[in-house]
Amino acid sequence: MPELKLDRITKHFKNKIAVDNVSLTLREGVYGFLGANGAGKTTLLRMICGVLKPTFGEISCNGIEIGRLDGDYRYLLGYLPQDFGYYPEFTARRYLEYLAACKAVPKALAKERVEEMLHLTGLANDQRNKIKTFSGGMLRRLGIAQALLNDPELLILDEPTSGLDPKERIRFRNIISSLSKGRIIILSTHIVSDVEFIADEILLMKQGRMIEQGTVAEVTQSVNGKVWEYLAAPEEAIRMNEAFPVSNLKNEGEKVRLRLLSDTCPCEGAIKVPPGLEDVYLYHFEEVSEHGDHLERRTL
Repeated sequence: MPELKLDRITKHFKNKIAVDNVSLTLREGVYGFLGANGAGKTTLLRMICGVLKPTFGEISCNGIEIGRLDGDYRYLLGYLPQDFGYYPEFTARRYLEYLAACKAVPKALAKERVEEMLHLTGLANDQRNKIKTFSGGMLRRLGIAQALLNDPELLILDEPTSGLDPKERIRFRNIISSLSKGRIIILSTHIVSDVEFIADEILLMKQGRMIEQGTVAEVTQSVNGKVWEYLAAPEEAIRMNEAFPVSNLKNEGEKVRLRLLSDTCPCEGAIKVPPGLEDVYLYHFEEVSEHGDHLERRTL
């Protein structure tokens, strides 16, 4: 069972710091990796996969720097990037057989693994079809299948549910839960519901830094007392929506129920409610001032 350790990982691109002094120790379990676009998630994942080298710091697996492990590390690794390469004229089966050979999966095992992955991802009935005919959701499932071919102990998935419909996303979450024993799984996404129910820990990244790490309960505790509900008239609801980050808005008869974030009571009649992971995400990625004002209403 692997232990992955990141020690002060930093990545510079010219004058930009994409990843800033990140230190983590990851063991068995599912890690939900959340952050807005541009937070540095993909850059960090590419360094973990060995695609990029850190400007500073070291990444080690079981106490050995991953560059020294070379092929042994790649055999431990399964990776689904946001945009994975494929040959459009290949069938799904031929593509997986080809990648099994590239990953040095033993021939005696490769056929069995290809069959298993086709069924696991629901592509068995389409295995003879050319990849160029696949929908976006089918392509994501094919990407998941190739990442799992070598039965990796370290599985890294970058926006894996992009293009999947709700039913497929639920099936994907169930697959990940079933695979979590004895593995490190890093699931990077900006879709909170993808990780809320299956992640053992949440990693929250903002502007290249890791700002939160812990269980869902521990992470949500960081915004405890900052989530409010308020029943407003429609005109007032418009003003509140402009002034505060609003995580939910629902019409109730002639009024509107708002769920919003503020460090202090936003108005008379507002009541505190227990926070959820979506509230944490909204709080950190839309600025909230000391007085609850929604700063420039922009996502960072």
